Amino acid sequence: MTTLSNGKAAIIRTERGLTIAGTRITLYDVMDYLKEGWSPKLIRDWLPLTEEQLDAVLSYMESHRDEVEAEYQIVLQTAQEIQEYWEEKN
Repeated sequence: MTTLSNGKAAIIRTERGLTIAGTRITLYDVMDYLKEGWSPKLIRDWLPLTEEQLDAVLSYMESHRDEVEAEYQIVLQTAQEIQEYWEEKN
Protein backbone atom coordinates (compact mmCIF):
# COMPACT_ATOMS: atom_id res chain seq x y z
CA MET A 1 0.00 0.00 0.00
CA THR A 2 1.16 3.50 -0.76
CA THR A 3 0.87 5.86 2.19
CA LEU A 4 1.24 9.58 2.76
CA SER A 5 3.56 11.11 5.34
CA ASN A 6 0.67 11.19 7.83
CA GLY A 7 0.48 7.38 7.64
CA LYS A 8 -2.87 7.33 5.85
CA ALA A 9 -3.47 5.43 2.64
CA ALA A 10 -2.79 7.53 -0.45
CA ILE A 11 -4.78 5.35 -2.84
CA ILE A 12 -8.13 3.83 -1.95
CA ARG A 13 -10.68 1.75 -3.82
CA THR A 14 -14.10 3.37 -4.13
CA GLU A 15 -17.13 2.75 -6.32
CA ARG A 16 -15.31 4.90 -8.90
CA GLY A 17 -12.23 2.68 -8.87
CA LEU A 18 -8.76 3.53 -7.59
CA THR A 19 -9.05 7.01 -6.12
CA ILE A 20 -6.61 9.43 -4.55
CA ALA A 21 -7.59 9.54 -0.87
CA GLY A 22 -9.39 12.72 0.15
CA THR A 23 -10.27 13.60 -3.44
CA ARG A 24 -12.65 12.56 -6.19
CA ILE A 25 -9.71 12.17 -8.57
CA THR A 26 -9.06 8.66 -9.87
CA LEU A 27 -5.80 7.16 -11.01
CA TYR A 28 -7.44 6.89 -14.43
CA ASP A 29 -7.79 10.67 -14.54
CA VAL A 30 -4.04 10.96 -13.98
CA MET A 31 -3.39 8.25 -16.59
CA ASP A 32 -5.43 10.17 -19.18
CA TYR A 33 -3.15 13.18 -18.79
CA LEU A 34 0.04 11.11 -18.70
CA LYS A 35 -0.95 9.36 -21.93
CA GLU A 36 -1.56 12.78 -23.50
CA GLY A 37 2.02 13.72 -22.65
CA TRP A 38 1.36 16.12 -19.77
CA SER A 39 4.22 16.61 -17.33
CA PRO A 40 3.67 15.54 -13.71
CA LYS A 41 3.96 19.18 -12.60
CA LEU A 42 1.26 20.28 -15.02
CA ILE A 43 -1.01 17.41 -13.92
CA ARG A 44 -0.42 18.28 -10.27
CA ASP A 45 -1.32 21.90 -10.85
CA TRP A 46 -4.33 21.16 -13.06
CA LEU A 47 -6.11 18.57 -10.91
CA PRO A 48 -5.00 20.03 -8.19
CA LEU A 49 -2.88 17.63 -6.17
CA THR A 50 -0.09 18.04 -3.70
CA GLU A 51 3.36 16.93 -4.71
CA GLU A 52 3.07 14.15 -2.13
CA GLN A 53 -0.24 12.93 -3.57
CA LEU A 54 1.08 12.86 -7.13
CA ASP A 55 4.27 11.11 -6.04
CA ALA A 56 2.13 8.49 -4.28
CA VAL A 57 0.01 8.02 -7.41
CA LEU A 58 3.01 7.62 -9.67
CA SER A 59 4.64 5.22 -7.21
CA TYR A 60 1.45 3.16 -6.94
CA MET A 61 1.07 3.06 -10.72
CA GLU A 62 4.66 1.88 -11.11
CA SER A 63 4.31 -0.79 -8.42
CA HIS A 64 0.98 -2.07 -9.74
CA ARG A 65 1.47 -1.40 -13.43
CA ASP A 66 -0.36 -4.45 -14.82
CA GLU A 67 -3.35 -4.12 -12.47
CA VAL A 68 -3.75 -0.39 -13.08
CA GLU A 69 -3.36 -0.70 -16.84
CA ALA A 70 -5.93 -3.52 -17.01
CA GLU A 71 -8.44 -1.47 -14.99
CA TYR A 72 -7.71 1.60 -17.12
CA GLN A 73 -8.56 -0.35 -20.26
CA ILE A 74 -11.88 -1.39 -18.69
CA VAL A 75 -12.60 2.25 -17.78
CA LEU A 76 -11.88 3.34 -21.37
CA GLN A 77 -14.08 0.58 -22.79
CA THR A 78 -16.95 1.47 -20.45
CA ALA A 79 -16.66 5.15 -21.37
CA GLN A 80 -16.73 4.23 -25.06
CA GLU A 81 -19.83 2.08 -24.60
CA ILE A 82 -21.62 4.86 -22.72
CA GLN A 83 -20.72 7.39 -25.40
CA GLU A 84 -21.98 5.07 -28.15
CA TYR A 85 -25.21 4.44 -26.24
CA TRP A 86 -25.97 8.15 -25.93
CA GLU A 87 -25.00 8.85 -29.54
CA GLU A 88 -27.53 6.22 -30.66
CA LYS A 89 -30.21 7.86 -28.52
CA ASN A 90 -29.75 11.21 -30.25
